[in-house]
Parts: sequence; C-alpha cells; structure tokens
Amino acid sequence: MREEPFTVAQDGAVAHVRFCRPQAANSMTPAFWAEFPRAVQALDAGGTVRALVISGEGRHFCSGMDISAFQTEALRPDSGPAAREAFVHAVRGLQDALSSLSRARFPVIAAIQGACIGGGLDLVSACDLRFVAEDAYFRIEEINIGMMADVGSLQRLPYLLPDAVLRQMAFCGLTLRAAQAASLGFVNGVSADPVAAALEAAGEIAARAPLAVTASKRAIDYAREHTVAEGLEHVALLQSAMWSTPDVLGAIAARAAKRAGEFVPLAALG
Repeated sequence: MREEPFTVAQDGAVAHVRFCRPQAANSMTPAFWAEFPRAVQALDAGGTVRALVISGEGRHFCSGMDISAFQTEALRPDSGPAAREAFVHAVRGLQDALSSLSRARFPVIAAIQGACIGGGLDLVSACDLRFVAEDAYFRIEEINIGMMADVGSLQRLPYLLPDAVLRQMAFCGLTLRAAQAASLGFVNGVSADPVAAALEAAGEIAARAPLAVTASKRAIDYAREHTVAEGLEHVALLQSAMWSTPDVLGAIAARAAKRAGEFVPLAALG
C-alpha cells in the first residue's frame, strides 16, 4: 500500500497540510517533492483558500530530505557531465516545490514542534508566519553531511535572521532553539500547542478581505528584494489594480457593527 507523504484538508477558508510520516520524522521523500507543489497550487487555484497551515504529526515537524531522495545518478562519484547537467535541473525542481509557498496568493503558516532541519528549514523559511512549540529547533543540517544547503535556506534566511547567526548555522551546524528563534523574531510565538496558534492566526487572516491580504503579501515580498523607491512604485500600481471599494466599505460597516465582514473572493485560476 502506498504511503502518503501528507494529508490535505480544508475547513471553510483555511486549508491544512499535515505531514503524516511520524515514524520517519516526516522526512521528505521523492513523492513529497512531486506532490507537495501540486497540492499547494491546487489550493491556490480554487480561490477559496485564504490561509494555509502546515504541520507535522509526531515528535518532529520535519527532519529534511529522506535518504531515498539522494539516490540519483548525478550523485555517483563517477557521474559524468551529462548527469551533472541534469542535477542542476533536479535542484531547481526541489527549489520550485518550496517556492510554491511564496507564489501562493494566500499566507502560509507553519506549526513546528521538535526538529525542523534541512529541507524542513528550507520549507518554513518560505512560509509567512511560524508558530513553534518549546521543544522546536532549527538547523542547517546539510553542512553536517558534507554539503551546502541548496533549496532555499541560504537565500531566504538572510531576510529573517541576523547575519552572524545565519553564518554560524551555515558553517557550523548551529542549532537554533525555540527561545532564541523567538528573541530574534524568526518565529511569531512559542506555545504548548503551535497548531492551535497557527489555526487561530489563519482564522484571523481569513476574516480579512482576501484581495487586500494577497496584495499585502505581494507588496512585502517585492519590497524585500527592491529599493524603497521601487517598492513604493510597485505598491501604487498594485493598489490601483486591486482596490475594492465594496471591500473597504464592507470592512468599515462590519467593524462598526461588530460583525464579520463579507468580501470579494479571490477568482479561481484556470
């Protein structure tokens, strides 16, 4: 019987992807890398999801790449240039799988307990919010097995962690524990039940106008990699394209009446 790498559920406007291989510390098999981006893209395409929570069953959130994912021709000591060229495309495929989170129109929230290392850290660095248990810890595990991280941590964490901390993680395999991660602003909160905290945040996001939320995500991501002037020009154009008078008036009326607002939904894609 085929082992599924994760489950997908949706409750109203909140979706929940849950890694379900606790016996293997939710390591990322080849099936995970193939199916995960398709699942995220399907949730995004429907237009009904306003926030996504990602969690893992068992003691650990995610222990990174499963050993089976390393069994490729390109990694043989005697592999030739053609295999190496194919290896570039394989790495890009892994990168794209996790970049599906940053491309999604809705915010993505990680709920983390225990180990979040290697590919798991690559994944949560692509999320918008992170809630953790007291026993959660993060590590760039790749340096401990003779390689550099190549699926996103070294590219996204410079925007999320101080340079000195990141370099110690990248060069020495430093373990970043929950309390320090919180003090550095890498995580949004430490609690006994990070899944409940993540779902609560997802509910708060889902109660806001989805067009305004997705526009805000796009503006923040754009500003991170551009100058202030470029970011201001981008947000002016984005606001003019996505402004919704019904949403603004509806939000004001709902707030005055102390009730939930009704907003223009995201359009289905394709």
